[in-house]
Amino acid sequence: MGANHSRDELLDSSDEEEEEVNYEDATEGGGGDSSSERRIKSPSSLDEVEAKLKALKLKYSSATPNAVKLYLHVGGNTPQAKWVTADKLTSYSFVRARRLGEEQDEEEEDDEDDDEQEGGESWWFLKVGSKIRSKVGLEMQLKAFASQRRVDFVSRAVWAMKFFTEQDYNTFITRFQDCMFENTHGVEATEQNKLKVYGKDFIGWANPDAADDSMWEDAEDAFAKSPASATPVRATQDLREEFEEAANGGIQSLALGALDNSFLVGDTGIQVVKNFAHGIHGKGAFVHFGQGYQRDRVCASSLEYCTPKKTLLMKAETNMLLMSPVGGGKLHSTGLHQLDIETGKVVTEWKFGKDGTDITMRDITNDSKGAQLDPTGSTFLGLDDNRLCRWDMRDRNGIVQNIADASTPVLNWAQGHQFSRGTNFQCFATTGDGSIVVGSLDGKIRLYSINSMRQAKTAFPGLGSPITHVDVTYDGKWIVGTTDTYLIVICAVFTDKDGKTKTGFSGRMGNKIAAPRLLKLNPLDSHSAGTNNKFRNAQFSWVTENGKQERHVVATVGKFSVIWNFQQVKDGSHVCYENQQGLKSCYCYKIVLRDDSIVDSRFMHDKFAVTDSPEAPLVIATPMKVSSFSISSKR
Repeated sequence: MGANHSRDELLDSSDEEEEEVNYEDATEGGGGDSSSERRIKSPSSLDEVEAKLKALKLKYSSATPNAVKLYLHVGGNTPQAKWVTADKLTSYSFVRARRLGEEQDEEEEDDEDDDEQEGGESWWFLKVGSKIRSKVGLEMQLKAFASQRRVDFVSRAVWAMKFFTEQDYNTFITRFQDCMFENTHGVEATEQNKLKVYGKDFIGWANPDAADDSMWEDAEDAFAKSPASATPVRATQDLREEFEEAANGGIQSLALGALDNSFLVGDTGIQVVKNFAHGIHGKGAFVHFGQGYQRDRVCASSLEYCTPKKTLLMKAETNMLLMSPVGGGKLHSTGLHQLDIETGKVVTEWKFGKDGTDITMRDITNDSKGAQLDPTGSTFLGLDDNRLCRWDMRDRNGIVQNIADASTPVLNWAQGHQFSRGTNFQCFATTGDGSIVVGSLDGKIRLYSINSMRQAKTAFPGLGSPITHVDVTYDGKWIVGTTDTYLIVICAVFTDKDGKTKTGFSGRMGNKIAAPRLLKLNPLDSHSAGTNNKFRNAQFSWVTENGKQERHVVATVGKFSVIWNFQQVKDGSHVCYENQQGLKSCYCYKIVLRDDSIVDSRFMHDKFAVTDSPEAPLVIATPMKVSSFSISSKR
């Protein structure tokens, strides 16, 4: 089924426990042996291990600069998976080149100036012997194990390098981080350049050891104080599949309701399903895209781009807004349709316009976390590359516009700002009180108060990767941003000069800003997910009441639905964070594997949590099926 399969179990012996003697040479182990038979027991005497390591240091380190032992992971996720020795003694180097296949490399920084004078962009690459040559970057998914003096990474396969001394290990980590900074930001990794990139208030992002981490440690989680309601964090936590059924038509998006129904949006219409305490189930009505859904007026002539890619529930979940891209591969839309779910008919086709000019939007969202439950709601938020606004479906004279008008009605620009240039907005989300968080192409995350869309109260710097999706907790204290290769979790809480606790939505945070934490896949899972698969749509679990806390973060990558325990992420003593250098990264998660690429993974509303589960069911949609999973409190 995939729900209870722990991706960490496969690597237990090699990732967390084994010393060097536990690795297996490719020529030593018999191919027919079981994994238990192949495992070599650790020596009983730690002195013996230390003596062997010292001998290796004396034999190799002085003679071979940057000496390492190289391992290759074989067998993928099968029971026969294991680490084999790829090279008992090799060396690594960081080289500079304009492209991957270039023959002439600058071996170290001494030749950097010459390279810049010649013109052309160049990057740092990691070379390990004759087997590995990879551009230094987040795509390598490098994971460090300080206690083992080891790093794992992806370069067309999954590799591990073992260093002979702690100094060698630390030297590599520092050099790798410097090269990645330079590849990402285009400047040398000096303290002065880091200050320019991140700003004086965010220097803790470049130097996490100097950051104020107290806000993470002081995070108040009401559910964590009660053992009966605390979220289980053990690997044996149950993840049980409750329902799975075929969808009526290919699913393109998922619209979860907090009331009786949820909706599967497909190529030809919308399937209505029932909400239960153990997930969504049962085939209800099917609303066909037919009369009233005039695709050609909003979409390009090719129907390929006319399937709604963005949906929004409104008016106590009796209406749905459907927004489709204009075509040609662009994500922007010139308008949307308003569907009355109860009658199954499109009641209005809206156009986006400002000052008599048609404009586009790339995203829409509700005014606040619980706004879709408001039966009188008539406004929603819109986002474009350089626009942030609120749209109103009411006529300026107080009359609701309808489809009976001779021409397509134009939404009223009720509030907002059109920035001159440079913001490159990509995605946004709202808090319970209607504050807005916006993610950008440059990786910046901006926080806007409920009172103004003109100037952000707080702007967190980017780490170099575009933010493709963003979410925020109901109380506005925590933000999760999605990038292609990792998730970034930001604490938006700070203490002002009067000692009051606030969020970055309501005031300027100054220089007491906690460093973010990253959520990543380990190298093996990242490689298994495929090179073309990227993180998408990371979201917190769903609450719409003050005093309740989100318990999990879920994201999709290819056929994986990946779930992190949010309390564990916030815990500074969590095992993942031990001996880490740089930003803290959490690799403890559970994976649900599906047979097809996942369209979306989302937790149902908190009201559907039951007594034997600390969390509402997780719903996973693939193009042809939808599944529901319950997280049990059994240990």
